[in-house]
Amino acid sequence: MDLKMIDTEETIISREYFLGIIADFKNDEFERHPYDLAQELVELRETNEDDYEYICKKMPSELLAQILCEMPNYVQEEISDVLSDKKIANITSKMDSDDASMLIYNISQNDEEAAETILSQLNEEDKKTIKHLNSYEEDEAGAYMQNELFKVSLDENIGDSLKRLKQLKEDDILDNIFHAHIVTVDNEYIGSIGLEELILFDYTLKYADLPEEKFTNYSLNDKEDIEDAVDMFTNYNLSALAVVDSNNKLLGRITHDDIHDIIQQIDTKQLYSLAGVSDDAEHEESIYLIGRNRAMWLGINLITAVLASLVIGLFDATIQSFVALAVLMPIVASMGGNAGTQTLTVTVRQMALGEIDYQDAKKIIYKEVMISIVNGLLFAAVIGVVAYLWFNIPLLGVVIAISMIINLFSAGFFGAVIPIILQKKGIDPAIGSTVILTTVTDVVGFFSFLGLATIILL
Repeated sequence: MDLKMIDTEETIISREYFLGIIADFKNDEFERHPYDLAQELVELRETNEDDYEYICKKMPSELLAQILCEMPNYVQEEISDVLSDKKIANITSKMDSDDASMLIYNISQNDEEAAETILSQLNEEDKKTIKHLNSYEEDEAGAYMQNELFKVSLDENIGDSLKRLKQLKEDDILDNIFHAHIVTVDNEYIGSIGLEELILFDYTLKYADLPEEKFTNYSLNDKEDIEDAVDMFTNYNLSALAVVDSNNKLLGRITHDDIHDIIQQIDTKQLYSLAGVSDDAEHEESIYLIGRNRAMWLGINLITAVLASLVIGLFDATIQSFVALAVLMPIVASMGGNAGTQTLTVTVRQMALGEIDYQDAKKIIYKEVMISIVNGLLFAAVIGVVAYLWFNIPLLGVVIAISMIINLFSAGFFGAVIPIILQKKGIDPAIGSTVILTTVTDVVGFFSFLGLATIILL
């Protein structure tokens, strides 16, 4: 099926295009990845809402279930405005438990009544599972697990279990299976063995006969922070992680694809926080809500800017005597701000990755201060010579050079100290650090430069 434009060779995203996709799916000729179709369906939603709604209604529930899992949260939130509760319930029943619980949660953010109605139309087992997963806090590992896994008992025959797995795969009950999770008769988690290891053993053996060194025992309590799961996946190169309760009962698993999404969310949140904006607020469609959140941080920044201006006001007589000071002031503040941001970004990122903590404070501060002093001496020499050649005032070069060293020193020191102190106080070090640091470098920069000019030049 040729769906390319002859002149631009770009795919035509239209009603006819998706009808062709649906026909391929029904004829078992479906070869597209759900992620690609999700991106194209979002594009159709933005360009032709009527066609988008028509296609969503025409698309088989099994196919739409795969696509909807790959679509942004805001699209999932509004799907109840497009489809009937009955069809959404049918779609939900064809998803993995973690994806189904997330869909219901997202719908509830837009229409809680619709979410409850959809839940009521699911079978009791699915309903119980979704309610259980959605009962966890957003940062708890249990909120991200799925119940579907390949669980075997110690007294089970390997060959029989693999036949059972084959049937589960054929029935589309399980996918992305990497391990057999071994439990006792009381469902206590013992360990896991990779399928690539399992196929090497005699199929007549029972799991109790396997050597214990072949088992891996990476598991996480369902109430633990999801960032602990991220650390385990990263540190131990895991493809899946067993989730247990406080009694070591096997509840489910977290898979690597969910962890990739969580890492992206963490990185996005940290980037937004450093810029003084809220991750949640930026996903709002309301311009008012986004603007209100940004205005709060801009207001704080305005207050800090006034503090820097008050420092400048203390030396108005000095500035009037040497107009060159007004020309050179921004250089000192800018260099300090950029140096501080470099230190702050590196420190916050290393803290997020778990590479440093409060116990490493002295080492980190010493390292960043030394780097800042070296850079301060280098650029002090450069700007000192530039200032002398520019204004032909030797002492002016000395003043800005010393001020540059002082400000870069303070930038390195406070760029490392601020996030460490915030973390010690239980505050996200990314939030507010930039505003505090900018205030410090501006105040120190202006005060040192103008103060030294008053002492040396007047």
